[in-house]
Amino acid sequence: MATGKIKKLVSDKGFGFIAGDGKDLFFHSKEVVGTTFDSLREGQEVEYSVGKSEKGPCATSVRVA
Repeated sequence: MATGKIKKLVSDKGFGFIAGDGKDLFFHSKEVVGTTFDSLREGQEVEYSVGKSEKGPCATSVRVA
């Protein structure tokens, strides 16, 4: 799994971005594992897998590191 920090959360829309290896990755609230999306905070360390969406690479299986 890759690691990074949460760069931005858009709580009212249920998504965010992770500053990871080289570029920011989008993630959806349904990809959060082991905790709730609402408990995440910007700057928090997370682990994730890289998946693909219609718009390009995205973070999947996002969990607090």
